[in-house]
Amino acid sequence: MRLKPGRPDLANYTKFFDVPAAGADAPLSVSWAGVTTLLVDDGSSALMTDGFFSRPGLAAVGLGQIAPSAPRIDGSLERLGVRRLEAVLPVHTHFDHAMDSAVVAQRTGARIVGGKSAVQVGIGGGLTEDRLVVATPGEPITLGDYQVTLVEAEHCPPDRFPGVITAPVTPPVRTSAYKCGEAWSTLVHHLPSDRRLLVIGSAGFVPGALAGHRAEVVYLGVGQLGIQPERYLVDYWAETVRAVGARRVVLIHWDDFFRPLTKPLRALPYAGDDLDVSMRVLTALANDDGIALHLPTLWERADPWS
Repeated sequence: MRLKPGRPDLANYTKFFDVPAAGADAPLSVSWAGVTTLLVDDGSSALMTDGFFSRPGLAAVGLGQIAPSAPRIDGSLERLGVRRLEAVLPVHTHFDHAMDSAVVAQRTGARIVGGKSAVQVGIGGGLTEDRLVVATPGEPITLGDYQVTLVEAEHCPPDRFPGVITAPVTPPVRTSAYKCGEAWSTLVHHLPSDRRLLVIGSAGFVPGALAGHRAEVVYLGVGQLGIQPERYLVDYWAETVRAVGARRVVLIHWDDFFRPLTKPLRALPYAGDDLDVSMRVLTALANDDGIALHLPTLWERADPWS
């Protein structure tokens, strides 16, 4: 635990909240709903990463048991206008990513697509075998209008709950039940428009894993990135953004996920991260590479390809 008090002030980064909004005729949009929950939607077919909306408080996470909140999940899906999903794609299986995935899949008719740990979360949430897909790393899966490829990744250090989940997780449970499991870099290719998106849920990487893959846009997780050595940030950028040839980057997983989405967003405290460091280093790297760098606006339908 770091001793620096307080948290970064988001008012210092107002100019970065400028991802282009999606027009009525946009062939594809991305809506951010905190942490690494993203709705990718073309109007007829949609995917969602994570689907984490419950956001239990710090006391419950640290000392008690946690479980999905149906009112918070339903309210968030309504806010996003979600009725049906092709799939829910947990980027890994820590609670702040996968805890709500099974409920979201139940509500939307989706399948959970991920590793064996994600399957255990789905089983614990009452999903049947036909709604659970274990991905083969690097092998594309067709899901509605999309081709999705899950590439092996790593969790940003430190991983407080490492390991895989080997038995069904049936809430309420202790936070430690949600082990990291398999971590993914998620590549989404929208077939009708030929647009490509990369989602990095945790600020970790496997050197060379994304070589040969392409994506115009990266939604880049920065949770815990600001407490890493600066060399790590440089390598992370190279192994993700540069590796896929992206021209626009949107930073995610910087918000305080112990705070409900009904309250104004705030950054994670300095005790666990330092968004100021991440913004300083990544802004310089983006400027050097001529890449547009943004922060997302909650709930907004964005068109990061425009």
